[in-house]
Parts: sequence; C-alpha cells; structure tokens
Amino acid sequence: MTDNSLSVLQHAAAQRILILDGAMGTMIQRHKLDEQDYRGQQFADWHCDVKGNNDLLAITQPHIIEQIHLDYLNAGADIIETNTFNANSISMADYDMQSLAREINLAAAKVARSAADKVTRQTPDKPRFVAGVLGPTNRTASISPDVNDPGKRNVTFDQLVESYQEACHALIDGQVDIILIETIFDTLNAKAAAFAVDMVFEEKGVTLPVMISGTITDASGRTLSGQTAEAFYYSMRHVKPFSFGLNCALGPDLLRQYVEEIANVAECLVSAHPNAGLPNEFGEYDMQGEEMADHIGEWAQSGLVNIVGGCCGSTPEHIAAIARRVEHVAPRPLKAQDVKMRLAGLEPFVH
Repeated sequence: MTDNSLSVLQHAAAQRILILDGAMGTMIQRHKLDEQDYRGQQFADWHCDVKGNNDLLAITQPHIIEQIHLDYLNAGADIIETNTFNANSISMADYDMQSLAREINLAAAKVARSAADKVTRQTPDKPRFVAGVLGPTNRTASISPDVNDPGKRNVTFDQLVESYQEACHALIDGQVDIILIETIFDTLNAKAAAFAVDMVFEEKGVTLPVMISGTITDASGRTLSGQTAEAFYYSMRHVKPFSFGLNCALGPDLLRQYVEEIANVAECLVSAHPNAGLPNEFGEYDMQGEEMADHIGEWAQSGLVNIVGGCCGSTPEHIAAIARRVEHVAPRPLKAQDVKMRLAGLEPFVH
C-alpha cells in the first residue's frame, strides 16, 4: 500500500462505515468440490488427501476463489480478505504442505488483488482494498493440550513468529493493502502475529494498516484463553491497530454486547463480522441476510462500528443486505480516551 492508498482508505473510513466481505468457506462449500478438484493438476499425485484444504484452492482453482471475491465486491464489500486463513506452515502441516505456505499466501494475495483491481476500475470513485489474512493457526500458545500436564505446549512463541513472518512476507509481496490478524482465540498467538508483522514491516521498509479481530467463544464473553473483550483490547492496543474488533463464534444478536464493550474503550476503528447466527443441528446457518442486517444496522445506529461484514454462514446476499442497511449511517466517531494506566490479565485493570 502506498501512502496515497493509505490516505484513501483512511478518508473512506472517515466518511462511511466500511464493508468487509463474508465467509469464504461457506461459498467454497457451494461448489461441492471433491478430492480431485482440490488437488488440481498441480497436486494430482500428492501423497495424502487434501480435500478440505481451502487455502490450496488459490493455486489449484484460482478462478473459483476470484469469482467468490468478485461476488462479495459486487455485493458492496470495500475490503476483501485473502483466502489464507490456514495458509501458515503450522496449520498446513495437517496436509504435509508446510513447505507450500509462502506459495499459497502469494497466490491467494494475487487472486484477491486481481479481483479488487477489476472492480475498482469499474467504480474508480469507490476503491476496493485487500486484507491479507493471518489466521489463528490450529495451535494455542497459552493452553496445554494435555489436561494432566498444565505446563505442556504444542507450539512455542518463536515457532508462531516464524510461521507468521513467512506468511506476512508473501502477502505483502502479493500486494495486499492491509494485514488482518483475525479469529484470535489466544492473545499470545495474536502477540506473536503482531510481533512477526512488525518485524516484516521493518525488514521490507513498509508499513501497512493492521486490523485485529478476536473471537468470543461462548456466552461467558471471553476468548478461549480466558480474557474478556476489554482485556483483550488492552493486551493488544500497543500495536496501534487501524481497527480492533470481533468475529466468528457468535451471531450478531449474541455478539452485540461485546462489540459495545470494545467500542467504549477503543482508540481506533471498531470492526465486527459475526457469524450468520449459530449453526443448527446440521451445522448450517439459518439467519438470512435481512435479519443479520437488522442486527448490524442497530449497531451502526448506536454508533458502535466502523467496519462490518460477515463470518461463518454469511454470503454475498448477507453482505449486500448489510451494505444497504448501513449505507447512510455515520461511522463510529474516534474519541480520545482519558490518560490512565490500562493493564490486563484475564480481566481489565484501569487506574
């Protein structure tokens, strides 16, 4: 991202509520791809099954991924997310594809860049942006995987940093505009990601806006590692993110109070992209676009949000409905917080 494009993004965010895209996985499922579709020609002889490795499709089925991006852009998305939620060496080890992490991130960034640029050329008065996604990985640095050994860990901070560095390098090489650290369930993982991103910025001599989005796992209002939303924010505010918010896990009805909790304390923009409700007994999401838009429209009217979109179960139809609902609503104003000491363990401590 150039200084000019950053100013364009900042100007857009000051003028209106920005629209983030919806679920990539939900849209991929509509294509009912089989093992051979996932393998493509490039990995026809791969030694283990790869079906379900959605990130790999940026290489083997790039036309499908680009069309999903285009569908979201045409639905009104200002920001699309790269198809890289699991494109890190730690998660890719599930398919013995850890050595392909850079290649997948680079391919996904280029596909998203192509889609965003196509739509921007059609509507030059409304530029579109690409957020390079760094997902949470499938490991947690704070919690033991063995109930009988509280001190045990299946990943180290340094391993997370190295994995995130590789992914971030590739995303920037693919010309993303934003780095999005998302669906964070463990704050220590998020700290590793933020540290890695900062190191990459220094190595490359570039600085991109950083979005951070955590996930509240249940009605306790806490992340999996035990922090409240406010405590999570205080743990990460040193990053000086472009935006901070929540996504996944809960539907908009259940997520609202935690979005408000962040909106009350955040010194940056606030983002939210909830699930389309909670899954039913078949693992499917029943909340339709208009109902989801009703909830998020109320958030907007209440001055809670700057960036909104959808997570699991959401589709271009959901994003279009949300975009219509918030189109003429002013974004949450940025407000300076009183100077205080703000610390956090599992709970916030402000003095």
